[in-house]
Amino acid sequence: MSDRRFGTRTLCRLALLTGVALVLSYLEGLLPPVVPLPGVKLGLANLVTLFLLYRVGVAEAALVLAARILLSSLLFATPAAALYSLGGGACALLAMTLCRKCGRFSPPGVSVAGAAAHQLGQLAVAALLLRSAALFSYLTPLLLVSLVTGTGNGLIFLLVRDVPLSSDGK
Repeated sequence: MSDRRFGTRTLCRLALLTGVALVLSYLEGLLPPVVPLPGVKLGLANLVTLFLLYRVGVAEAALVLAARILLSSLLFATPAAALYSLGGGACALLAMTLCRKCGRFSPPGVSVAGAAAHQLGQLAVAALLLRSAALFSYLTPLLLVSLVTGTGNGLIFLLVRDVPLSSDGK
């Protein structure tokens, strides 16, 4: 979007997509753990971020990401979880934006980069809060999980990327 003042239609779409991301986050919380490592999830709510990044823009993706993280932390988690999620989400959005802009990555590749950056961001926040670099010993298994979850989310995105954002097909 060229101008940063969002109209009513745009705000409604972003609110709706924030709601979709919140529902995906909630449903993901109901699933059993993927692997027995703390903080590892499928990242289904990141599908909305990826969708916005490709279909609308970085600013809108960042806005919905921040709203989703803050609301899901208030509704389903703790303030500490918000810090981890914000650190991971910011790193993921930055990595996905850079990979998307360079033009050499497919959507699954962009998603894998986002998943890996999310894990790295969360570990960095945890290491800062707990004052322990030893947490980075989890990085290798977390990156392996990111490869799988990022690829899966990227493939799901390929199935939904052409869904119209409004009834007029746009």
